[in-house]
Amino acid sequence: MLWENQTFNPDFILMGIFSYTPTHIFLFSLVLGIFTMALLANTLMLLLIYLDTRLHTAMYCLLSQLSLMDLMLICTTVPKMAHSYLSGRKSISVAGCEAQIFFYVSLLGAECFLLAVMAYDRYVAICYPLQYPSLMNWKLCGLMAASSWILGAFDGIVELAATLSFSYCGSREITQFFCDVPALLHLSCTDTSTFETLIFICCVVMLLLPLSLIIISYTRVIITVIRMGSGEGRHKAFTTCTSHLIVVGMYYGAAMFIYMRPTSNRSPTQDKMVSTFYTILTPMLNPLIYSLRNKDVAKAFSKVLGKRKFREQIG
Repeated sequence: MLWENQTFNPDFILMGIFSYTPTHIFLFSLVLGIFTMALLANTLMLLLIYLDTRLHTAMYCLLSQLSLMDLMLICTTVPKMAHSYLSGRKSISVAGCEAQIFFYVSLLGAECFLLAVMAYDRYVAICYPLQYPSLMNWKLCGLMAASSWILGAFDGIVELAATLSFSYCGSREITQFFCDVPALLHLSCTDTSTFETLIFICCVVMLLLPLSLIIISYTRVIITVIRMGSGEGRHKAFTTCTSHLIVVGMYYGAAMFIYMRPTSNRSPTQDKMVSTFYTILTPMLNPLIYSLRNKDVAKAFSKVLGKRKFREQIG
């Protein structure tokens, strides 16, 4: 039975994560600040990569896709959460809930595959530096990035279609600040055991397989780095790999905590905290960890600022 066939108001209620106490008002303001930083940092990354031809390489092509995914992910959840909190209207339509589920799941899946592609890119760059331009050309880079988007969208369609088949009776209150699939399972009055198995299988494909590729890639990278004779080259390689591994650890750890636990072991409070971490905090940290502290990106930023100052002087 589809959601539209219900005999009562089909809208869901997003309970959110904040009340109106002074502490929660401060935390809400902090989230808005993080959202703004994530918006600016990822937009800046996209602009720099587009404007500076020195950043038109496979690595920065993949980083631009990561920034775009992070922008879309944080805009899928935070604006609605902020509107609900400020207006006091916590309801979300069925169409709005469907859209959040599709974009949220699709972007999570796409980013999982993209991080694996980025690990492969670093593996080729460090282990086969001379062959890197031919092994990671623009065509292959574009194909890998597009495949990440397509596989993520496929996962979103599968989970959305399965969720739409449920009947929802009784409480319509979602114990989250967005329409999250695990939170919706608690509201269904139909047997969700088959769907939970489907989610687990999807998690194996979307999380464990890419994570395995990342582990294999970085195992080979670490072995190669240890054998390097140059101390400077070893330091540069470790710095690049460490930043990637920090992102991977945060992202995959939080996603597996949310989606690979049995429903009976779930705590709404824990789910809210972890969801906040990887849907709001991680999109802000990614450009800071990955790119904005990178020397090439810093040079590109200085170049863009220099051009702007020069135009202002001659204007």
